[in-house]
Amino acid sequence: MYQTNNPIIKHKIGLLNLAEELNNVSKACKIREYPEIRFIATRNLLTMVG
Repeated sequence: MYQTNNPIIKHKIGLLNLAEELNNVSKACKIREYPEIRFIATRNLLTMVG
């Protein structure tokens, strides 16, 4: 589970956590109405940083 105090990326972290909870990236993106390709880019960026 990811956590942050940065308000700019807080909603993206929420999406990552939802996908982890559902064990389904596609479903999480549909629920949040977020493009799956942007989700994958965000996840990859956070993996490199963290």
